[in-house]
Amino acid sequence: MTTWNLKGTKHHVLICNGSSCMRKGGEEATQAIRNEIANLDLDTVIHTTRTRCNGRCKDAPVVIVYPEGTWYKEVTPEVGSKIVQQHLAGGRALEDYVIYEYDQDGFIAPEKTECTVGVSKPLKRSI
Repeated sequence: MTTWNLKGTKHHVLICNGSSCMRKGGEEATQAIRNEIANLDLDTVIHTTRTRCNGRCKDAPVVIVYPEGTWYKEVTPEVGSKIVQQHLAGGRALEDYVIYEYDQDGFIAPEKTECTVGVSKPLKRSI
């Protein structure tokens, strides 16, 4: 296995390759993102990782961009290419596909998002 030197990396893109995402075009989205990174010669500043399920199956395929903490839904190959061009190279999120963004209070859903709200994690009781 390769051990990448990530010094100088500015973005880490997590691409869900869980079963729901793969059934909805996750492999094609993964390849489109990686191809666009290579086409724009951004390999040294953007690192991609295939993940297993990220728990947002209703929004599949899902892509997460760090360090911003931006979660994208329904990523087709075309949307994946735009994420690279507009967000990673241009600094502007694709607002129509954002399901979560990170701020000082944690992850928040944009006001106009049309994604599935999802199930809340249970609070742990103190003993």
